[in-house]
Amino acid sequence: MAATCNAIVHIQEPFCKVEKKNLGVTKAVFYPRRNTNSIKLKKRSFSVVASGTSPLNVDTINGRKVNGTYVGEAAIIGNKISEPHKESGVDAPLHSILLGRFVEERFVYRQTFIIRSYEIGPDKTATMETLMNLLQETALNHVTSSGLAGNGFGATREMSLRKLIWVVTRIHIQVQRYSSWGDVVEIDTWVDAAGKNGMRRDWIIRDYHTQEIITRASSTWVIMNQETRRLSKIPEPVREEVIPFYLNRLAIAPEKNDNEKIDKLTDKTAERIRSGLAPRWSDMDANQHVNNVKYIGWILESVPINVLENYDLTSMTLEYRRECRQSNLLESLTTSSETLAEDSNSYNNRRPDLEFTHLLRMLADKAEIVRARTKWHSKQKQQE
Repeated sequence: MAATCNAIVHIQEPFCKVEKKNLGVTKAVFYPRRNTNSIKLKKRSFSVVASGTSPLNVDTINGRKVNGTYVGEAAIIGNKISEPHKESGVDAPLHSILLGRFVEERFVYRQTFIIRSYEIGPDKTATMETLMNLLQETALNHVTSSGLAGNGFGATREMSLRKLIWVVTRIHIQVQRYSSWGDVVEIDTWVDAAGKNGMRRDWIIRDYHTQEIITRASSTWVIMNQETRRLSKIPEPVREEVIPFYLNRLAIAPEKNDNEKIDKLTDKTAERIRSGLAPRWSDMDANQHVNNVKYIGWILESVPINVLENYDLTSMTLEYRRECRQSNLLESLTTSSETLAEDSNSYNNRRPDLEFTHLLRMLADKAEIVRARTKWHSKQKQQE
């Protein structure tokens, strides 16, 4: 049954007349204002439909049975409006492209974003932290839209019952080009098994209009007990939940991925050390630890300012070693590394102009939090 809906629209009388036809349907008809200097306007209308029906359950995903709920689809498919919108007789709103949807028989989740003014840096392009946040948002929406989400931060139902959460152990991201303010990007994400007790999640970011792939990323996740904070094997009920979504595909080819171990930095090997970094309450996530994206800003605190100004961060690899809480004070260590050979594993097989090794650690006991490796290309050379 359609739910009743009372809508009040405050618009000057000559412009609009509201007609209430069926239960839950309100139609607003717009007429041109009188005395418009002979400008002829067409009569336009829009319909607002409120439905109180419960979404249908989904029994299978990708040919496998799941205990799922309704999985919604976005209104826009490519550049075309889906059938429900066509039937309404109106143009789809601009924000419809921001809704996520499943593609490729529901193995891939796709979402579109607009780069906002507060997501760009001094050079007026998106930052590495912005890209990481968009990847995280797409991943969480993938879980939610799949119908598997429990009450945890990205956890499935069976994980929530067992007080389990996902934690990232390694992530590698390669950036071909950073988007500018107002650009629209399209992100695809999917998952696959990573060994016996891990899960791999990959992403591809495209320019929405040109479909050029501008970023690739791959990550490895394991399960942790939320109360004991210890790693756990994947319980079989959890495995049965996620297996229907596994897709054997790599966003980054093995020969172009950064799989090498990141060396540990010490006080003697570090060229620059930035101490006294303090997590804030706003840096904490729903799993009661510092959001992994926040580490990027602290890592870059010890990078020379001339590098930040004159070079683009084109590749970043993070190895997460332990959690960080708000009460911990941190240190950021950085040292330059030897540049790679021309036939190395760097993105698009060209030698970076600069490479750094990083360490984020506890100030009190020097315990490691994150090891990282970054590669940079000169902005001037890229413009040439």
